[in-house]
Amino acid sequence: MATSVSEVVKLTFYGGVNEIGGNKILVEDKGSRVFLDFGQPFNFGVDYFAGWLQPRPISGLRDYFEFGLLPRIRGLYAREQLAFTGIPNTSPRIDAVFLSHAHFDHVDHIQFLDPKISVCLGVGTKLFLEVMERTSAYCDYGNHRYRTFRTGDRIKVGNVMFEPVHVDHSIPAAYGFIIHTSEGAVVYTGDLRRHGPRSDMTEDFLEKASDSEPIALISEGTRVVENDRRMNYSEEEVKKHAYDLVSETNRIVFVTHYSRDIDRFRTFYQVAKRSGRKLVISPKTAYLLHGLLNDERLNLPDPIKDEDILVYYRKKRSGTFDEADYYAWEREFMDKMVNHEFVAKNQRRLIMTLDFQNLTELVDIRPSPGSHFVYSMSEPFSEEDLEYEVMHNWLNHFKIEFHQLHSSGHLNREQISSLINEINPKRVFPVHTEKQLLFKKFSRKVQMIQYGKTYKL
Repeated sequence: MATSVSEVVKLTFYGGVNEIGGNKILVEDKGSRVFLDFGQPFNFGVDYFAGWLQPRPISGLRDYFEFGLLPRIRGLYAREQLAFTGIPNTSPRIDAVFLSHAHFDHVDHIQFLDPKISVCLGVGTKLFLEVMERTSAYCDYGNHRYRTFRTGDRIKVGNVMFEPVHVDHSIPAAYGFIIHTSEGAVVYTGDLRRHGPRSDMTEDFLEKASDSEPIALISEGTRVVENDRRMNYSEEEVKKHAYDLVSETNRIVFVTHYSRDIDRFRTFYQVAKRSGRKLVISPKTAYLLHGLLNDERLNLPDPIKDEDILVYYRKKRSGTFDEADYYAWEREFMDKMVNHEFVAKNQRRLIMTLDFQNLTELVDIRPSPGSHFVYSMSEPFSEEDLEYEVMHNWLNHFKIEFHQLHSSGHLNREQISSLINEINPKRVFPVHTEKQLLFKKFSRKVQMIQYGKTYKL
């Protein structure tokens, strides 16, 4: 007897299609409907919004729907988000959303979801979301029915069993999923790498994914490009080069890296300790570290107690570093407070994290000529990038030497090819990539995907 359409396992891609990030993948099986991730792509809305021209919060999702920036799906969004859209509010028609990790391009749009829809996520991912909401005036993920998991757990949603398995990525608590459907296993990589400090976790995932003999693999492809300009350093190589740099100078070393890259924080923390320096971090980083102490598996230093960590405070309203100038969460670390005067007097004893938006602190710190700046982030796609150019203008003005040291959070093109061969699925669906077509060069099993199109398994 032929299988009815309602009984067929289906995948529909509402994000991550010909773009980096923004994954929104709907999995359906015998009436169960679950999204894998619900993030915002890096190029979100660039054709219609820029600078102060942004969607109007008071209009809910009306402006987003006008330009096709979010899928028009009933039973998915919160009542207040639908007020001006013409889409009626109904009971949820989505059973759950599974988040692979806490990067904004995988989680940001959960802020629009109906709060009655379960959001399933790693224990560490939930800690990240809570910290980000507390420390950012622009971050509000909304109220959700959170359900946390760790590797080894199995979560049943309707007719589908979800098996999260840890992977190594540039943020802790990252997972891939093995999804056990009525037709067989579907594997979703999330974002992952094999050259990080916990490559063993990615190997665990690949072994379980291969053993499941999947009917489909949904694979990220961030670095599947014709010519990859990015360095292929491992985290250990970043640490070695950073230590060599720090140990050979008597000048201050500034560092900028992604705020949620805890492996990179740990790298420079260890370099500071080994070289006899203190690591100066921002109150926001201190708060993040303190919040992550609640996950003992991360094994992080306590910024309040650790003698090798100092916390840098910028001047605010009063200009006198008055406690009343700072948010309540910032005040927790004032016993470790240092300011520009301290940094200026102790330059050779410090490694200091310094983000782009805080380059103005250099005016007060007055770093010695020949000081160093380590850009520990991905190389820009173009050196004509405006922020990149402005940053170099600041460094040149203060005669600070620039260094690029970064370890990617993603597999490169050759590694993705190897991953597909090892897992050996029947079909491959490329997401989180601008170069779907390149997947076909190393696998005949690739299914090119289109936005909003449903694929039956």
